[in-house]
Amino acid sequence: MVSTSPQQHTKTPKLIGRRRLARLGPSAAMVLATAIAACDSRQTTPAAQPPAVTVASPVRQQVTDYLQFTGNTAAFDSVTLVARVEGYLEQIHFTDGARVHKGDLLFTIQQDQYKAQLQQAKAQVAAQEAALWHAKTELGRYTDLVKEDSAPQTQVDRWQYERDSAAAALLAAQAQVELAKLNLSYTLITAPFDGRMGRHLVDPGNLVGAMGQQTNLAQIDRTDPLYVYFTIDERDLLRVLERRTRTPGHPLVEQTIPAAFGLLNEDSYPHQGKLDFASLSVAPTTGTLQVRAIFPNPEPGVLPGLFVRLRVPAGPPHDALLIPGDAISFDQQGQYVLLVNANDVVERRPIMTGTQVGDQFVVTDGLDSGDRVVLAGLARAIPGRKVMPEPAQPAVTPAAQSTVPTATPPG
Repeated sequence: MVSTSPQQHTKTPKLIGRRRLARLGPSAAMVLATAIAACDSRQTTPAAQPPAVTVASPVRQQVTDYLQFTGNTAAFDSVTLVARVEGYLEQIHFTDGARVHKGDLLFTIQQDQYKAQLQQAKAQVAAQEAALWHAKTELGRYTDLVKEDSAPQTQVDRWQYERDSAAAALLAAQAQVELAKLNLSYTLITAPFDGRMGRHLVDPGNLVGAMGQQTNLAQIDRTDPLYVYFTIDERDLLRVLERRTRTPGHPLVEQTIPAAFGLLNEDSYPHQGKLDFASLSVAPTTGTLQVRAIFPNPEPGVLPGLFVRLRVPAGPPHDALLIPGDAISFDQQGQYVLLVNANDVVERRPIMTGTQVGDQFVVTDGLDSGDRVVLAGLARAIPGRKVMPEPAQPAVTPAAQSTVPTATPPG
């Protein structure tokens, strides 16, 4: 019986591994060696560090809440020039679209007929003056004769009637002179104010004002200053009235509420003005109130009828917390931000936002000034997990002088 020592039956793992690798094919041996190396590396790799995220606290500063509207520009004055007397249009004294001044001659209607009517009316005045003089003379003569019992009283009564009739006829003749002068003045159509002319609607040589019909000749608009009309709904109106200190007995428009507007090709609101009119009541069918603002509009100005963006302050400046819009996220529950608590663990915090200031939004509820909001690395910030917060680099905060409202901040 042959005895074997324990050393003959005990083989090292390394030797067994090599013999098994030798019996396997080259490809299988390579795969198995790689797996063994991977297991060895996992056993020696240290624990992973928490992901790094960039955090910052909300910024507190003075902001002004603005309400934003859409409106349309309108001319301060707009007049359609018409022919008020009948006649042939003789001349046009302006160029279509030209700027004119108050009193400038624009149209001339044929005047011969109205000059003759004026002369005829003046002649009637002279005739009635002569008749009045004669009646007064005869009345005086017969009055003396009646005193001497040389004429009957009926003659005095008759000449009193003639005198009074001549005086009344003289007044009528003088009125006809004024009417003739007025009709003659209507043949010269002048600019009622400084403004810009539209195109002429009737060419010279055409009969205008025939049979008392109104003939439109042209339109003139005064655009300096300029009106902007817009509507405000009931909720925003109450918001303005609630935040603005009102003087008892003074309407809204007497508080000198500023307003500003910008055109479609303008990024900001460069045109500054104020509110000057509000309707007497809110329309019950729409729940809106029509409001008008007035703006200076020097040459070359904004044209009437343009679509504009308009904003009005909802109240005085106030303190507010602001965070960048990139830090705000959305889900089915609404707006929220990710915070890092005192233990460097990520938390989800629902918030409410208000107006926008540049690329930041006012937070009306949900945050305190000491909270650490995640600004960068949101994909690595998972609620409930620990992170490594890194403070954001300080940036220059723009002055909160041009806030505009928005329904929801960008996601």
